[in-house]
Amino acid sequence: MEKPVHFFSDLFEQLGLPSDSESIEHFIKRHRPLPEDVALADAPCWNEGQAEFLREAIEEDADWAELVDHLDVAMHQDN
Repeated sequence: MEKPVHFFSDLFEQLGLPSDSESIEHFIKRHRPLPEDVALADAPCWNEGQAEFLREAIEEDADWAELVDHLDVAMHQDN
């Protein structure tokens, strides 16, 4: 069985956030850079449910894991 294909905008929808390109860019710019020692799921911008979803996606290597990794990199970048 093939894994479903998700897009970055789908991840934001799953998190209950606006998912258009402009909103995604604004969210990332507003909340970065996260300190190196802060895991993505521990960032203060998430509510409890969002943080749990992000943790589980990585821990369970879920369909979302690749996109969560992408978000993690984006949120830790300085620029």
